[in-house]
Amino acid sequence: MPVAVCISDAQQEQEKISMTDKIKLGFAVLLLAAGIAGFYMLAEHALVLRVLTVLAGVALATSVAWFTVPGKQFFAFGKDSWVETKKVVWPTRKETLQTTGVVFLLVVVIAIFLWIVDAGLMWAVKLLMGQGD
Repeated sequence: MPVAVCISDAQQEQEKISMTDKIKLGFAVLLLAAGIAGFYMLAEHALVLRVLTVLAGVALATSVAWFTVPGKQFFAFGKDSWVETKKVVWPTRKETLQTTGVVFLLVVVIAIFLWIVDAGLMWAVKLLMGQGD
């Protein structure tokens, strides 16, 4: 029976943590919204001040979100994604130009084919309607 109590306590602790994180994330959203609202409320002021207001809202929201579990997971995901992009083998300039050329050529060939099919269908419809030459 004590094991069930420990599991229940652990679940309650996890729920408390997630509720705290939800409150922090909600506050971060409010900070972001305040920065955006500040941009519009300062319509008479210099554009630099308005942009700084938005940037301040984004910076404060990011700093609050950083201290949540989902925020830390998101930043870790971004860091891992950056590492993965460094592992990608990018094509050379020659390969890129060749592939682009093939794509353009294929587009032209398909366009000509569709133009011929369209003209043929138009001729057939005119012929069936009695308007053909």
